[in-house]
Amino acid sequence: MDSRVSELFGSGSGQKSGCQGVGSNVSSGNGFVMGSKKYSLKNAKKGKSRSSRNSKPSNNPPYLPPANLPPEAEEGNIEYKLKLIDPTQYRFEHLATQMKWRLQEGRGEAVYQIGVDDNGMLVGLSEEDLRSSLKTLGRMAEKVGADITILREREVDHDADIPRKIAEVLIRKVPDDQQFLDLRVAVLGNVDSGKSTLLGVLTQGELDNGRGRARLNLFRHLHEIQTGRTSSISFEILGFNSKGEVVNYSESRTAEEICESASKMITFIDLAGHHKYLKTTIFGLTSYCPDFAMLVVSANTGIAGTTREHLGLAMALKVPIFIVVSKVDLCKRDTVERTVRQLERILKQPGCNKVPLVVSTADDAVTAAQQFAQSPSITPIFTVSSVSGESLDLLKVFFNIIPPLSNSKEQEELMQQLTEFQVDEIYTVPDVGTVVGGTLYSGICHEGEQLVVGPTDSGQFLKLTVCSIQRNRSACRVLRAGQAATLALDTFDRSLLRKGMVMVSPEMNPTICWLFEAEIVLLFHAKTFHKGFQVTVHVGNIRQTATVKAVHGKEELRTGEKAVVCFKFIKHPEYLKVGAKLLFREGATKGIGQVTKLQPVSQSQPSQSEEEDEA
Repeated sequence: MDSRVSELFGSGSGQKSGCQGVGSNVSSGNGFVMGSKKYSLKNAKKGKSRSSRNSKPSNNPPYLPPANLPPEAEEGNIEYKLKLIDPTQYRFEHLATQMKWRLQEGRGEAVYQIGVDDNGMLVGLSEEDLRSSLKTLGRMAEKVGADITILREREVDHDADIPRKIAEVLIRKVPDDQQFLDLRVAVLGNVDSGKSTLLGVLTQGELDNGRGRARLNLFRHLHEIQTGRTSSISFEILGFNSKGEVVNYSESRTAEEICESASKMITFIDLAGHHKYLKTTIFGLTSYCPDFAMLVVSANTGIAGTTREHLGLAMALKVPIFIVVSKVDLCKRDTVERTVRQLERILKQPGCNKVPLVVSTADDAVTAAQQFAQSPSITPIFTVSSVSGESLDLLKVFFNIIPPLSNSKEQEELMQQLTEFQVDEIYTVPDVGTVVGGTLYSGICHEGEQLVVGPTDSGQFLKLTVCSIQRNRSACRVLRAGQAATLALDTFDRSLLRKGMVMVSPEMNPTICWLFEAEIVLLFHAKTFHKGFQVTVHVGNIRQTATVKAVHGKEELRTGEKAVVCFKFIKHPEYLKVGAKLLFREGATKGIGQVTKLQPVSQSQPSQSEEEDEA
């Protein structure tokens, strides 16, 4: 068991098996890796038969699988309609109201399946009836101020005298109370796998010259340009308008123009691939709350370096992951297929329990986007080139269709809570003053709102005023739960701020702690994990060294073992919540867990406890 865990999370090279260690320890413990073996094997067979069908050349039009769809759900943004032919005025008004509901459920997006019964049976329509139904659907969308895009049409009964088809249609309308639908994608992968170059090509709209020209606009420091290696976290945006067309810097000169014309925004979080910048990568995964993770693998080098480690981190933090195999223009097709087979083998192993889905056509991209959002075990695999542009259009189709993970009900519940903003970045901007960047975890934040920020080294919270807000480099008056933004704090002293602080509503009366308990799984450790051991703890936007004060029920821990451990921060108290995901590391030592208990202290106690420790 020890070797299986170390193969995924160990820092050594020459690792042969993939994610077995996480499954053998984590999925049976705290449930950090989701998905059952029975479900995965069943779907693996489906995926296998699907890929074999796609690989056979055929002159016939492609067909949907013979299996029916699941019955229509009352909630969610997917609607089944058998036909929409010449509805009465009353019926039409009812259908338009229903479309508004589905759009609200999908936070501005809905998918209509035309020719499908409510029980999920693929009935199909004749060509004339299908065109009439799509025309009615277009009128309904126009009534509610939305646009429609036909994703695909498929025949469902090849043996019938009259061909019968079903159609899948994307409806998109940005709600009146928000600017655009925003999804965050963390970009992971080994150094030199082509992450920044791929983002440069997607966001700038120009192919790379083979020597990394596309990535130059993404770098933030001179040494990154000189070495070609990302060492900091940078953000890039890719927009889609209501008709599903790409909006990027090739047509818009500024980020503000992209935000104005886009209905859906993909924010890429470009993370570092080199092992020495691992703490930066972990901070990006834990603090920026990405909706999805994109693991970039170079076709010519395959799974190497930090690839396994990044895959394990995303799975441990329950971030849905899809894979992009880059640089396919540099090697033969056999090499690309070998890399894909290597990825499939690792994803299917017991610890991962994933069902790989290789995307080779636009139809595959639509299927991948929908199944990826519905099932955590589906893992789409794309093979692209940033130089020749091969299959980049499939990746864009995937980004255009992929729905948000949270529905409108969950969003409403978060917005009704008190304001809580996580501070991830701190800047000083000329003529503006102190600016903080981060994510609004809950509540709503307005311009001019009074908040408190902390905890300071002494455990206090300080009053401040939010002067202005910007999202994706464009002005914004209101910030809602789940959105990332920068807040200008005017003359507030920057030296009083640090990463890991929170800005909360004064009514919240936030609690802080030095000591906390967590139920952990030790993923890898060379020797034994015991009292007095020091590790770097990552909880959300918090990154601080902590000492192990006690291991309950055991003297020491070895790789793969679980226990409840008491930690104590060594520098300053932090604002924590029970149930928060925790990740800790120290050299090759790595572990994950969940905060189970806090020992809150009053504002006068932290300094006393520090003095006791020093004495």
